[in-house]
Amino acid sequence: MRFAAADPVAAPVRLIGMDTGVYTRKQLLQAGDSDRTIRLAVANGGLRRLRHGWYATGAASSQAIEAVLRGGAMSCVSALRQQGFWIAPGYESFHVRGSKHLQRAEFCRPAGGPLPVTAAVDSPELALACAAYCMSDEDWIAVADSYLNRTGRSVRQLREMLGETLSPPKRRLLRRCDRRSQSGTESIVRLRLRSLGYTVVVQPQIPGVGRVDLRIGRLLIECDSKQHHMSLHNYRNDRRRDRSALVNGWLTMRLTYDDILFDWPAVLADIRRITGPRRHRIR
Repeated sequence: MRFAAADPVAAPVRLIGMDTGVYTRKQLLQAGDSDRTIRLAVANGGLRRLRHGWYATGAASSQAIEAVLRGGAMSCVSALRQQGFWIAPGYESFHVRGSKHLQRAEFCRPAGGPLPVTAAVDSPELALACAAYCMSDEDWIAVADSYLNRTGRSVRQLREMLGETLSPPKRRLLRRCDRRSQSGTESIVRLRLRSLGYTVVVQPQIPGVGRVDLRIGRLLIECDSKQHHMSLHNYRNDRRRDRSALVNGWLTMRLTYDDILFDWPAVLADIRRITGPRRHRIR
């Protein structure tokens, strides 16, 4: 429903996309309000005017409000995290992309020059373009994998959507993306092992076991998330699968989130102990 003068707490129509409770005047008008109802809502407390042409409801996202007050939109890593994509640790600062007419050193920006800010939170695609310049290559590929897996889009489609917002070197990172990846930790293990020359098979179907995350020869690597460990069903199913794999001649290495992100040298040493004597070769 539209803002009504008699109802100071009236809510706006739910707009398409991520509804943060922060809207531009244009969005409110498109949703059915008028300049008069907007003015009355501000006067009655149903809306808060943040800056020229920007308004927030009482239940608006505090991060979206902060981004608009800074003169831009929540973007980059911050937007991707709020939208539910996998983000590696180490990116806790707040990321804002500035409007075309307000550029500051601390603002995130894509390649190809500044773009207008039309919403309080950038689209996942624009946030990805900005994140390419704030994240390490490895971490960016992992979040791009997360985007591809959740949306079902192909690497070619994402490359076309990002267009000139990525520089040629950053665009080449898309060649290393894989939408089959089921988690960020799986993406990172794949990238690290391939960079060392290992032949890594992604999401192979193993007879008697089912689908696994990664395979090197007959070494099966499972990358468990934090949430995965919380399910008793998953715990029991994993042990059944591991037992079946061993009976059928496969080796299984199950890695935790902390193993991969905070103890990788030890993990790699163990993988090398297995692959060094060629125990992982399929005969």
